[in-house]
Amino acid sequence: MVLTKRAQSISPSPTLAITAKAKAMQAEGIDIIGFGAGEPDFDTPDHIKQEAIKAISEGFTKYTPTAGIPQLKKAICDRFKKDSGLEYEPSQVIVSCGAKHSIYNIIQVLCEAGDEVLIPSPYWVSYPEMVRVAEATPVFIDTSEKDNFKITPETLLKHITKKTKLLILNSPSNPTGQVYSKKELETIARIVVDKGIWVISDEIYDKLVYGGIENVSIASLNPQIKAKTLVVNGVSKSYAMTGWRIGYVAGDKEIVGAMSNLQDHSTSNPTSISQKAALAALTGPQDAVKQMAAEFEKRRNYMVERLNKMPGISCLLPPGAFYAFPNVSKLYGKSFNGKPIKGSMGLTELLLTESKVAVLPGIPFGADGYLRLSYATSMKNITGGMDRIEEFAKKVK
Repeated sequence: MVLTKRAQSISPSPTLAITAKAKAMQAEGIDIIGFGAGEPDFDTPDHIKQEAIKAISEGFTKYTPTAGIPQLKKAICDRFKKDSGLEYEPSQVIVSCGAKHSIYNIIQVLCEAGDEVLIPSPYWVSYPEMVRVAEATPVFIDTSEKDNFKITPETLLKHITKKTKLLILNSPSNPTGQVYSKKELETIARIVVDKGIWVISDEIYDKLVYGGIENVSIASLNPQIKAKTLVVNGVSKSYAMTGWRIGYVAGDKEIVGAMSNLQDHSTSNPTSISQKAALAALTGPQDAVKQMAAEFEKRRNYMVERLNKMPGISCLLPPGAFYAFPNVSKLYGKSFNGKPIKGSMGLTELLLTESKVAVLPGIPFGADGYLRLSYATSMKNITGGMDRIEEFAKKVK
């Protein structure tokens, strides 16, 4: 084999395989209702697009500093202070090609062979693969519905060893939509500070919270935890800018500097035009963000209510992000029209081929008893899709 062990350690994404099959069926003219997309169905707000057009017209199409243009880094600092009460200097901020790129760079400069990285499960599918690429070891902390898919002090302490380097905390969460409370974060913060563990706080969905709950950044709790936390955010989810590829990190100056050095020799700067668009997003009117969040909340309420009325399916109400994470394990071992249902992958395949509904299986997220459904799609699609899933569930024997 000519490939490196590092390359061989990366698993292909089952979620992309399902998505590809759904797209192929759509291309054949088959009416597929998709709940797989992890991106808003709204368009990027006009004032942001206009700023990008202006950047092109004015020739802002050259290289920029690797870590981002100064105006954008200052705007990021201002946004952190306004939203979370966090104070950073521009030298503590780096702009990358999406929040995924930001997390990848952090892990690359912090972790190596022999290190362990704690990942609460269910988890976003890319976390463990990024850890493996750095030749470190992902250590999964299993959570359960009874704890709202959140780690507890007991489960956290149980998994910490002398090799533990990093904890990845994602709140609001992909795939569960769960949000850690301030009290829960305070307990986690005390433990990681005491143990000297670094934290990646992935806050990409921070503006998408519902029911009047407060979204708290763990870094905002006290100076000690702030010093050990790398806060990751970006414009993709909150501003409907997934394709613009702008994410950013704020944290320890030495780590941010190392990330910049790594970026020097990999991607160089994020796209100049996208940086101008991100600047407009962070400094311009925020009305569109609030409108999108309000619409997501309506869709969430409808989807979860429908799911909980279906035989064999139950679903917690997610306080944030735009995913429902229903428990479908009661359908396993049964059959649909004589075809056995074998785990989340098998159920996903049957829903796609038999009911023409595309969802994501729970197994690549570390939870085989579940499915992930995105409600970042129209109410028409949600209504139609729920009708199809309900009809499917009623025929399961």
